Amino acid sequence: MGFFQGLDEEKYDRTYGDQVLIRRIVNYFKPQVRRLAGVSVFVLLMSGTGALLPIAVSRGVDLLKDTGWTALYMGGVVLVLGVLLWIFNLFRRQLMVRAIADVVLDLRTRAFAAAAGHDLSFYDEFPSGKVVSRITSDTRDIGQLVELVTDLISQFLESIILAIVLLTIEWRLTLIVFATTPLLFVVGLLYRRMARNVTQRGMRAMANVNSTIKETVSGIAIAKNFRQEQAIYHDFEDANTASYRVNVRRGFVLAIVFPTINAIYGVIFAGMVYLGGMNAANAVTGITVGAWYLFLQSLDRFLFPIMNLSSFWTNVQNGLSASERVFALIDAEPNVRQTGDEAVTSLQGKVEFQQVNFRYKTGEPVLEEFSLEINPGENVAIVGHTGAGKSSIAKLIARFYEFQEGQILIDGKDIRLFNLPSYRRQLGIVSQMPFLFAGSVLENIRYAAPGSSMDEIDHLARQIGNGEWLDALPNGLETEAGERGAFLSMGQRQLVALMRVLVQKPAIFILDEATASIDPFTEWQIQQALSLILAKSTSILIAHRLSTVRSADRIVVIEKGRIIEVGNHAGLLEKSGHYATLYNTYFRHQSLSYVEESRQVFQAG
Repeated sequence: MGFFQGLDEEKYDRTYGDQVLIRRIVNYFKPQVRRLAGVSVFVLLMSGTGALLPIAVSRGVDLLKDTGWTALYMGGVVLVLGVLLWIFNLFRRQLMVRAIADVVLDLRTRAFAAAAGHDLSFYDEFPSGKVVSRITSDTRDIGQLVELVTDLISQFLESIILAIVLLTIEWRLTLIVFATTPLLFVVGLLYRRMARNVTQRGMRAMANVNSTIKETVSGIAIAKNFRQEQAIYHDFEDANTASYRVNVRRGFVLAIVFPTINAIYGVIFAGMVYLGGMNAANAVTGITVGAWYLFLQSLDRFLFPIMNLSSFWTNVQNGLSASERVFALIDAEPNVRQTGDEAVTSLQGKVEFQQVNFRYKTGEPVLEEFSLEINPGENVAIVGHTGAGKSSIAKLIARFYEFQEGQILIDGKDIRLFNLPSYRRQLGIVSQMPFLFAGSVLENIRYAAPGSSMDEIDHLARQIGNGEWLDALPNGLETEAGERGAFLSMGQRQLVALMRVLVQKPAIFILDEATASIDPFTEWQIQQALSLILAKSTSILIAHRLSTVRSADRIVVIEKGRIIEVGNHAGLLEKSGHYATLYNTYFRHQSLSYVEESRQVFQAG
């Protein structure tokens, strides 16, 4: 069973009863009540028309001894019934397709909103590829479930009509049929639990495949850089093989149940053919050949939905399993919880940490009894070794993660009292690896401030390095950034990311500074963009560059989640403490004079 490793439930998964799932699916279809009413009418018309077909044929068989025009007439009746059946089915499916499409749209919207609303800790634990699978393929499977159910209901209504027909033709044989058909239901019910289990495993296996593909495609450049094409192929092959084996087992379950049901069906039908044929041949009960044909046709159409109940059970369970996965995503409780919903229109920018304890995992503290006060308009650089907790401070201010103890106050108010979307609109955040979307540079800059005018953006852009970075772009602001900013250099990506914050005009600015090497002139441009932002906001800078550290109003040095030194650049160097060690290790080789000299060279050129 080793190939089932990795197919366990996600932690936010939950088990819903079939009744709960069906009730929730029905609730999603309530707005479609008019379309569903139309579907019901056409289902009834289809059922009645379908039941009339064998009756018309049997009547034609009994009238074969009459003149040829009678047989032609009956053939015309059968043709008309067939055309009507096609028309009713066409209108039913049109209404059903629209209803299902609207419900799937609603489900996907809710599932995506739930996924987008989850904090970053959710995605630290659950791969995004698996979440994507729930939003796309699982919602589609729910729609297919509803369509299958309507088909099955139509066939069962037809079966009820045909059951009455069977009783009028030969009630004794019909009662025998009624007595044996429960065997088909019993087999279907026994199959139900197995079908749900293997179906859920199949979905998890497919989610693993999707997750592997997404991660591989996202990191393909790194894989090629380190010549790991064979390794990523093996990762995909493992996931794909696991999915293959789960689906083989699923097929094995199907291979058991269907022959069993077919055998039972065959025995029932063969028995009825023999007994009824003997009665018709010997005229024991006065059944005509046409009536006997009607009995056999009605029997076949009567048993067909019961057969389909078992054959559809895989798809039914597939739909229920899919709905369970989608509802689990929608119902997943967020880790970050607000205790209030106070709208935030503007902030002064005062930030206070009061005895904050934070950990990503139990038993692994990141911040311990952490206290820090940042005044409005102050620029604070936070430095420390990797893993000291620098980035965690920024993530907690942004409410990407939930702290366990203590308080974080913004302008004297508990951060948990704010409406998150309105609060985050007051934040400008630039991550260490700035993310750009496929589209133009202008579209990326306008991302957080879509109302910014072209002239305003162009004016701001030309305040940075006299606009030389903008002139270097092939089409200026209309230059395509490419997926993840692939068409731009690292320095250009950082400048676009800073411009995106600059037009947003945030009250609090958070910068997790990139560590990638860039040329001195680009660094000078970035520093100019930073200066424009720092002049108008409270700033928390996770600093990696000497220029950023030296320009800060205050430097906070942290180690293992605790503040160990606070001061300015010169004062901390004089203490010859932890900051001085960091400076000599990381910053000493960075020379501001080199940046200035490089700028002069570029300007002279």
